Amino acid sequence: MRLRAPRIAPLDPAMLDNEQVEALAPVMREGAEPLNIFLTLAHAPDALAAFLGWGNYVLSRRNALTPRQRELAILRTGFNCGSGYEFAQHSAIGLRSGISREEIEALKAGPGAGQWSALEHAILTACDQLHHDQFVADSTWAALAELGDKGRMDLVFTVGQYTQVSMMLNSFGVQLEGDQQPDPELDRR
Repeated sequence: MRLRAPRIAPLDPAMLDNEQVEALAPVMREGAEPLNIFLTLAHAPDALAAFLGWGNYVLSRRNALTPRQRELAILRTGFNCGSGYEFAQHSAIGLRSGISREEIEALKAGPGAGQWSALEHAILTACDQLHHDQFVADSTWAALAELGDKGRMDLVFTVGQYTQVSMMLNSFGVQLEGDQQPDPELDRR
């Protein structure tokens, strides 16, 4: 985690105004408080509502990436951006999406580590290229051909979304919930 305390504290769920409650409605679950990311973004309810609309597309079945492919891209992007919150949250989601703990460790070292399929290697390579150059090289684009045009677009959308999310989490100082701990490699800054 880059910050040990929030710069913008999450709102107290008991103190929300009507506009904040409405913006948070899509992430409210019976008997559970919203995650700190959402309680922090609720300081700007209109922005939160727009953010959730786009984020819901990226995380939905409308995204051409499989859940495993999507989570590989999100995890590599979160790691590249040094986002302890993002990496911790999506490590758990990744495990539910068919990524092993060993693969999560390997993807931290980059596309060359681990036993990736050719397509997964290309996905991780594209994540690194987008992070470092904001561009997918021609050879990587060609290696992603199996995804089709929509799948390649959705990969760029996913990396872009989670780069933005990581920037917000890091800059606002959003802290992990409860007893969650950041990955030790992302607790170095």
